[in-house]
Amino acid sequence: MYKRDLDLERQWHRLLQRLEAAIGKRPADLNAVLFLIGVQELGQGSRKFTKEEKQDLMHIATCKVLSLSGYYRLEGLDQEGWPHWQNVKKLPSFSLGEQEKLLKMHILEYFEQEYNWSFPAGEDQEAPNL
Repeated sequence: MYKRDLDLERQWHRLLQRLEAAIGKRPADLNAVLFLIGVQELGQGSRKFTKEEKQDLMHIATCKVLSLSGYYRLEGLDQEGWPHWQNVKKLPSFSLGEQEKLLKMHILEYFEQEYNWSFPAGEDQEAPNL
């Protein structure tokens, strides 16, 4: 594993720890973190969502985090207050693993910008054993 990959996993682990402390439950995976971001970006609070709404929330989150690098632009809100995004820059063709890394890097940047959280890449005792 490359050092940058190890650093990314350490930072991701720290994010999951921060989210667990903030919401009382550790997100299970990348999709769970995207769901949380989607709920936050929707701005309608926590409630029961349908399966389709959950997929829409993860799409909102994906667009929001990738907008940090100019891949998406917010078009506006629909009548129900749901944000709609436009793809303005072609996404690179990546393998699934590379797509996951891209999303993780952008999610970390989202929390750094939106919440002023930091995730130093250096080693520490709580980092996962990889």
